[in-house]
Amino acid sequence: MEPDTILLNADCLNILKKINAQSVDLILTDPPYNLGLFMQNRDTNLRKMRSNFFGASDWDNLNYEQWIKSLDLFFQEAAQIIKIGGSMIVFMAIIKVESVIKIAERHGFYYKTTGIWHKLNPMPRNMNLHFVNSTEAWIYFTYKTKTGTFNNNGDVIHDFVETALTVRSEKTYGKHPTQKPIQLMEHFIKILSNKGDLVIDPFMGSGSTGVAAKLLGRNFIGIEINQTYFTIAKNRIEEINVSERT
Repeated sequence: MEPDTILLNADCLNILKKINAQSVDLILTDPPYNLGLFMQNRDTNLRKMRSNFFGASDWDNLNYEQWIKSLDLFFQEAAQIIKIGGSMIVFMAIIKVESVIKIAERHGFYYKTTGIWHKLNPMPRNMNLHFVNSTEAWIYFTYKTKTGTFNNNGDVIHDFVETALTVRSEKTYGKHPTQKPIQLMEHFIKILSNKGDLVIDPFMGSGSTGVAAKLLGRNFIGIEINQTYFTIAKNRIEEINVSERT
């Protein structure tokens, strides 16, 4: 039986209120880092080097107080839908990690660790001026418990994940400025959930979490407010034929 998939073009704060309480096993998401205004004031040459630079988007340029308020509302709603013992992975800029942890803990999420995603082929911008940015942070929480599903099969799993950036074949329907590779999302879904579990991505973007969830036999709810990115995600996820891969 193929997993159930629900995709919604809407504000996640409105949709999360309607999801059944304690029904979600894993929240895996990549919310806005709120670096737009910060990056626009730095001499990074990103506008010249990348046409869809996130700093030029309107979803990443809130002031700090607005961003904190929006995150607080998100965690408030997330706490209502996740199961006790459920897990959450939130990608985040390293300079914002402490802020996210403080907010999450207020809503009952137990902070487990901060890990690193290392990009094997980062954009070599300003490579003759300073260190090339090749990492992003991810934060691991469980809800109301100090442990949750952890499918390590007896292996040591480090808090350091390496993959290449999103390959061209994953951008067939269009691209997102902060698109994550399917391989990266599969890594977390395999470890922190089981087949038949419900995975949700409230900031779905171009749908990498949904593709990975469907391929791995998880039920999925994806929410994306931007119509363009929602259409990309919908096309990508609906293209997957699980029966041909199992």
